[in-house]
Amino acid sequence: MNRKTAITPAGHTAPPANFSHGVRKGNILQVAGQVGFLPAEPGDAPVVAGPALREQTLQTLANVQAVLEAGGATWEDVLMLRVYLTDTGHFDEMNALYNDYFADLKEAPAARTTVYVGLPGGLLIEIDALAVLG
Repeated sequence: MNRKTAITPAGHTAPPANFSHGVRKGNILQVAGQVGFLPAEPGDAPVVAGPALREQTLQTLANVQAVLEAGGATWEDVLMLRVYLTDTGHFDEMNALYNDYFADLKEAPAARTTVYVGLPGGLLIEIDALAVLG
């Protein structure tokens, strides 16, 4: 029987509500929305990577990757990414960062949706992912 398993990478602070950073069941791994928090020790307050979109985007991608790896996946396993931006004016910059980050991806790029939302406390971007392994 395939049991549902919560995935929490080292350095990830506890979520602000009752949810997991990632959940794996069988060969499916769903990564919850990650933001640009720096790695931290348990009990530390979350700290945002910086005020700029670049810093937050790169840290957010690193946080998504950490959940993928903790769940046994890589970017090659990702079928879908959803990007949440707080400012429509950030789209071009985010797209350039995204294209550079995934420039060496060997397989077909993941599908992607980008939407505009409100995020708390100076956060500019959030990204979630769906991966299928094997």
